[in-house]
Amino acid sequence: MLELIFILKDIILPIFVLMVIGFIIQRRFHLNVQTLARLNIYIFVPGFIFVKLYEAQFSASLFGKVFLFFILYVLLLFIVSHISARLLHIKDGKKATFTNSVLFFNSGNYGVPVNDLVFKSDPFAMSIQVIVLMLQNIFLYTYGIFSLQSVSVGKLKALLGYFKMPVLYAMAAGVMLNAWSISLPSFVWVPANYIAEGMISLALLTLGAQVAMLRLTAQLSEVYFSLIIRLIIGPLLTLGIIYAFGLDGVFAQALLIASAMPTSINSAVIAQEYENHPDFAAQIVLFSTLMSTITVTLVIYVGRLLF
Repeated sequence: MLELIFILKDIILPIFVLMVIGFIIQRRFHLNVQTLARLNIYIFVPGFIFVKLYEAQFSASLFGKVFLFFILYVLLLFIVSHISARLLHIKDGKKATFTNSVLFFNSGNYGVPVNDLVFKSDPFAMSIQVIVLMLQNIFLYTYGIFSLQSVSVGKLKALLGYFKMPVLYAMAAGVMLNAWSISLPSFVWVPANYIAEGMISLALLTLGAQVAMLRLTAQLSEVYFSLIIRLIIGPLLTLGIIYAFGLDGVFAQALLIASAMPTSINSAVIAQEYENHPDFAAQIVLFSTLMSTITVTLVIYVGRLLF
């Protein structure tokens, strides 16, 4: 019970405060949500990724293990989401948004604080979460954008269009400058930090604004299926991987908790940017975040029991 109170007070409540502010502002001033999404994609997310990759400290061995887990986990989720989409007769652009809602989970402004709370700032556990966050961002801004664009402009144009995205160059710059231990001058590092620190706030405000424009549909079966896969089947798949490869301790527990996060806010942001069922994406993010108050708490409890 105490664990639930901590998560609600320290993790969930701050997230919903910012969402409510975005909701109220949208209702009062009728902002251009498309502009908010573009600010996220073209400025704040690249800045956030650059800073996190530049600051990250982890060994090649740890990165390799988490990378292999991530590839296997995402592959299994992809198969489950595609089977579900067929059963629900979800097609074309909506199918891409549905799949993205399952594959992309909130490793940053939700996963990082949860990790910090559960493991009490353990640097090893946080390194695992940072690697998952990095891989999620790379995957989101490669496959995630490609899947949405390819529906309307075709696969070749979608692939070429990705190279216009600043997030690609932010990732490359962050990794290379980190690897080469290059110090950045303050006139670069200070504004980069300002941008990175604003990303979470703007993303949550954007989600709140999207929610304010939502028209909840009577048929929510697709949303429910997304929640089941993301919040229940996802952690169960991770448990299977953990036992199959004999993982244990903090490493296993951190992976299990990381896999239990709700749908990424940025999946709704890119759906808004590319106008691919943004209401559907925002509904999933909203309900996924709400339901995670229960499921994430249970996963934390199970992780502590098993590992």
